[in-house]
Amino acid sequence: MKNILVTGGLGFIGSHTVIELIHNGYTPIIVDNLTNTRRSVLKTLQQLTNQKITFYQTDVLNQEKLIQILHENNIEAVIHFAALKAVGESIEKPTVYYKNNIGGLLSVLGAMDTAHINKMVFSSSATVYGDPDILPITEDAPLKTPTSPYGVTKQLGERIISDVANSNNLKAVILRYFNPIGAHESGRIGELPIGTPNNLVPYLVQAAAGIRKELTIYGDDYPTLDGTGIRDYIHVVDLAKAHVKALNYLEKVKEPVTTLNLGTGKGNSVLELIKTFESVNNVKVPYTIGSRRSGDIASCYASATKAKRVLEWEAHKTLENALQDAWKWQQYNKR
Repeated sequence: MKNILVTGGLGFIGSHTVIELIHNGYTPIIVDNLTNTRRSVLKTLQQLTNQKITFYQTDVLNQEKLIQILHENNIEAVIHFAALKAVGESIEKPTVYYKNNIGGLLSVLGAMDTAHINKMVFSSSATVYGDPDILPITEDAPLKTPTSPYGVTKQLGERIISDVANSNNLKAVILRYFNPIGAHESGRIGELPIGTPNNLVPYLVQAAAGIRKELTIYGDDYPTLDGTGIRDYIHVVDLAKAHVKALNYLEKVKEPVTTLNLGTGKGNSVLELIKTFESVNNVKVPYTIGSRRSGDIASCYASATKAKRVLEWEAHKTLENALQDAWKWQQYNKR
């Protein structure tokens, strides 16, 4: 495999994966509609990799254009990131999420079928587990009804991929992310939300930088040690490297679908995250306690032993590394 289509390739995880693909001898072809990122990310990626990168500004819902791109670039596999991803926003705008996330996946799969491409890496989420009964969460854990439309789109997306793979020669690796944070060590690419951030760490760094008045912690009455929600925070660079491993794995695997958790295997509370950020960056984070948000759960962290066994991958970067890199990214953005 050489040429890889990366949908949503200018987004947070997509952009970091593009760098890792290039470092490992692949040629990424990016499709992105720039809904939640900026075209300037492309220039930065080219500077960081010293390589010209082919980019198409188009929506994955435009299947005709996707088919054209797949043919023109002799694509051999697709990494599908392109999706809306905010739990809270999905509760407010469910139809937008269903149209974009499910419609986009169907469009990509249809284009792949037309172009006779049979390898996919799919960006899924730990939200497919809903509120787990047992921690850490293994891939064998039952899939409960997700607590948000975003989670439903990921769960349904997995089912669609499995059905397609079992009906033709599609081979897919489904990667269930836990909570990606951090930024590239250069500080030049990171999580770049348009408008008010929906995720914790981008809001936290903006509060620390004085861009936001304060960070709101949604609930301090969960059944955890300090009352705040616990999540498995994984450095985005570790996450990106797993996608390269998944592509390598697709070259030799015989099973139609392989599903893997990507996490550190450890949970940290929101308050632990804030205290760690303050400690490693020597900066205070103004915050207040708010009420719980609809769709949030108390605790969620991964068992990542299957990914280590199947992909020979594991997370190496620490929470401290991730929060230092996130702050470096925020400081770079002030220039």
